[in-house]
Amino acid sequence: MILDNIENAPNYFGLNPLFEKAFEYVRGLDVNNLPEGTSEIEGVYLKASVVKTTLKSKTETKLETHKKFIDIQIPIAREEIFGWKSLRNLKEPTQEYDSQKDFQLFEDEPSTYIRVLPGEFIVFSPEDAHAPLIGEGIIRKIIRKVADL
Repeated sequence: MILDNIENAPNYFGLNPLFEKAFEYVRGLDVNNLPEGTSEIEGVYLKASVVKTTLKSKTETKLETHKKFIDIQIPIAREEIFGWKSLRNLKEPTQEYDSQKDFQLFEDEPSTYIRVLPGEFIVFSPEDAHAPLIGEGIIRKIIRKVADL
């Protein structure tokens, strides 16, 4: 997991050949006027989503994992709290891994919680279970799905 300010994104470009393109895409956007929806930036290897949704309490969220994609999540106008736990410490799956959606949920409790503010980003690799959308109110956020190459 990586947490940093968006200005420092170039420090991480060497971790994945698609990170630079993912962050360049964000820099070129008027984040306050982004339409909701999902689009492919680099075929199936790099996807972009803008979502607007209601935040939930810690007890309403579940840890999720992805095997094929790295998540880059960027709150636009409000802080978001994420639960986190290492994949190796998960013990309570609620379902089998769905390879079509690259998604699995777990009942385990997060080992820590992280606040991410507008202007910051958080990166979750396949080794990171994360429980997104914790907080109060409505959030708009950018999510980048980057193939774990």
